[in-house]
Amino acid sequence: MQKIYFIFFLFLSFNVFSQNEKQTDTLQAKELNELIIVKKKKAVEQKADRTIFDFSQQAHLNSGSVMEGLKKLPGLIVSDVAGMMYQGKQLEVFMDSRPLNIYSNELTSYLESLPANSIEKVEIITQPGAEFPATSGGAIINIITAKNAKNYLSATYSNGYSFTKYDDARHRFNNSLLVSAKNSLFGWQIQVGQSYNEGYQRSNFFSPTQIISQNLSDRTNRFYFVKTGLKFDLGKDRLLVNYDFNTSNNRSTIDANGFGFVSSDLSKNKRKRNDIALNYQKRFDDYDKKLDFRFNYNNNQNNFDLNSLINGSTGLQNNYNQNFYQFKTDYSQELKVLDETKFSIGVLADKLDFVTESFDIKNLDYWRTTYAAYTEFQSTYKNFDFILGGRLESYKIEGETNMGLLMPFNLTQFFPNATIQYNIMPQVFFNANYNKKINLPNTSALNPNNTNYQNPNVSFFGNPNLDPTIFDNYEIRVSAFEYFYIGYSISDASNQVVNRIIETPNGAASVSVNTPKLKIHNFNFGLPLPYMLFSKGLKETLKFDFNPDEINFLYIYVGHQKHFLDNIDYKGFWNFNLMSQIQLPSKIKFTLNYNTSTTGGNYQYYAIQEPFSQQLDATFAKKFLSDNLSVSLYINDILNTNKQGFGAIGTDLFYTSKYDTRRIGFSLNYKIPTKNKLAKEERKFLNEEKQEDTKLIGN
Repeated sequence: MQKIYFIFFLFLSFNVFSQNEKQTDTLQAKELNELIIVKKKKAVEQKADRTIFDFSQQAHLNSGSVMEGLKKLPGLIVSDVAGMMYQGKQLEVFMDSRPLNIYSNELTSYLESLPANSIEKVEIITQPGAEFPATSGGAIINIITAKNAKNYLSATYSNGYSFTKYDDARHRFNNSLLVSAKNSLFGWQIQVGQSYNEGYQRSNFFSPTQIISQNLSDRTNRFYFVKTGLKFDLGKDRLLVNYDFNTSNNRSTIDANGFGFVSSDLSKNKRKRNDIALNYQKRFDDYDKKLDFRFNYNNNQNNFDLNSLINGSTGLQNNYNQNFYQFKTDYSQELKVLDETKFSIGVLADKLDFVTESFDIKNLDYWRTTYAAYTEFQSTYKNFDFILGGRLESYKIEGETNMGLLMPFNLTQFFPNATIQYNIMPQVFFNANYNKKINLPNTSALNPNNTNYQNPNVSFFGNPNLDPTIFDNYEIRVSAFEYFYIGYSISDASNQVVNRIIETPNGAASVSVNTPKLKIHNFNFGLPLPYMLFSKGLKETLKFDFNPDEINFLYIYVGHQKHFLDNIDYKGFWNFNLMSQIQLPSKIKFTLNYNTSTTGGNYQYYAIQEPFSQQLDATFAKKFLSDNLSVSLYINDILNTNKQGFGAIGTDLFYTSKYDTRRIGFSLNYKIPTKNKLAKEERKFLNEEKQEDTKLIGN
């Protein structure tokens, strides 16, 4: 019976969602008497090694902040203790194909401040090949902000506003402007923006016998950003130059009480981030031959202070400065082997310097260098695609604290990857993958200073003596027409860095430690169901020719994770995502999104007592003024059910948290019209890596 259901769902996906395989419309241009091909973006694309979610045209994703949009993606879990995980794999965060190098609460604050309508799409690379750093761990999330440059001056203005009402009304708003143009010599783009966020959080640490700490936080975050891009055409070659800058000024008032204390504190957190990237793309007469040279530098600075509002004393005064340098070169060309073969080779060198201070006293000086070389073959033979690659990486880690030298770490290791894909029919394939990866402790976990919060009973701190984690990742998957998929993956980690809540003489502390073994099993399943199937039946539904992104449908995602750890009673948990799209009269698109998970399982050393990100969201979207103006109205967490609750395994401590997630707002994007009717979009000129087709061979 289960096989019959599976065949039915696969048959349904094939017939219904392959009716319109061409994603292009033709528009007659009377002045030129020619056809202009306009490519329509897909809401979701399932590639051989990644899943791509379009944000630019999906109102339920681009309303609010980037973090709010990410939480709606099926299979992605975001929480205070889990960080960001997709289908059981911890995510390394990139932006425009460059590592962000910010983590933990700083990453959360950054993504909460960045407007979702400032990005184009999100790629989640679940099978990173040899061309990607082995330090990516299990998966990469790449947030793409790049837009298309045009042969004329174009501009887009974006704006958003929302508010919440819990104990008090709190407001959020953002504004951004994107301007770009291109001439015969170069193209340019600049995007400037800001956001202002007021937020609320209630959190509690407690045991069965006493309240350790209950906190009420009132936050105000101010965020400003500038993103620039230049592209110079040098014959067949191109030079791309990108510079990004953002800064934030965050303040929080935290009132807390617990066993033996009452406190009221003001925290101030100022951050600055500079990022510059140079990319020289050498091109040849042979279109399939490519040589790229890339250099990237970014600097992150953070200053954190915590002062008592009761007696004026300073509890924390911590800061850090982080510099990251990276150079890489990649070469690829086609080979006349089998039906089709592509050969890639490349080298990389990077360096990280990380310095922390507490009350102007340096207490950590950490530096890390990495050298890497890789080669990879991608081949096609009949209905089979193959990838075989390997990456050799060498690490040297040194440092010192105010207590003495850190234990030096030196490692040179080979990281293989292999994929085999059987193409059952066009757009239907079976895929099996193995890759070995490493995850170096991030600077947030290493930082011995508290850049979060503390009171007499609760504290947060890192561990500069953490060791790297080695992963063996296995995955099998069946995918059909980018909308249906079913997969199973295993991530086997040695020396995994985990966050734990531990008991202290005064209460509780959140710390980072290595655990010898952690194995994660993950099952995931995605299926779209068009509503006309229920009203017209299967036979009539199959007669329709439509774009699946423009019909009424329900998308169902089901996932199951199980974290295997020594010496604990581990249990799995299910997570669910339902997304319903309905086309209302007057071309209004109505979207409902619901997330939830089961309780009773464990995420690493946390027992899940409240569902992950359980909330119901609604969005209404419509376009005006010849589709130049896009407006959306949204309500997030309608039922006010999104809260977090965990038990700290190995202790009798519990942690609960509630944010002001029930939010009402609007978002708009206005493409300022131009009279130039002959303008055509050019290639993207922001520094972005190549994208693979559904076939494993790149174009």
